Amino acid sequence: MFSEVLKRTGQYSDGDILLFEQEVKLRKVPKGELLLREGEIARSIFFIKKGAIYQCGPKPGAEKNIIDLHTENDWVLNHKSFISQSPSESIIVAFTESDVLEISIESIHDLINRSPAFLQLNRIIEQATSRLYFFDHSLTPLQKYQYLFENKPQLIQTFPLKFIAGFLKITPETLSRVREKFVKSKSSS
Repeated sequence: MFSEVLKRTGQYSDGDILLFEQEVKLRKVPKGELLLREGEIARSIFFIKKGAIYQCGPKPGAEKNIIDLHTENDWVLNHKSFISQSPSESIIVAFTESDVLEISIESIHDLINRSPAFLQLNRIIEQATSRLYFFDHSLTPLQKYQYLFENKPQLIQTFPLKFIAGFLKITPETLSRVREKFVKSKSSS
């Protein structure tokens, strides 16, 4: 189980995998539970074994402030708070009952001190940053939806449309038009 999780970030020896197993914790997270609260400092990253989690602004109407959506086999972290060890301006919430692997920043530092192979865990952080910037600033709404449909269909299947619209940074009405356009383009090709 742990070797599959680690292989998503790089190459590790059997000894490295054993070290990782000693540091990671399995958590059952009930639906609606906060993994990170506003004002808390992010001290862990999470890997979703089962379930769905989202990150959003803390204000009411969270679906309008969606920062990220995650399902099984995704890594979850609040990048800004985790890197700077500053208070979080957003929250991380279990959308469904979820099973997650949790590893603390202290454990990551300990692993890196014990084996330089764990520097590869930095890929999790890099991917979170580059994906958010690229996704939010480089694509049209139609391209964003097409990307989700082709690369992350589980998000569309798991989360309500108002969450998808918030994630795409468009209104639910615009999402409706985008989906209509997308269906037409699929049927004509």
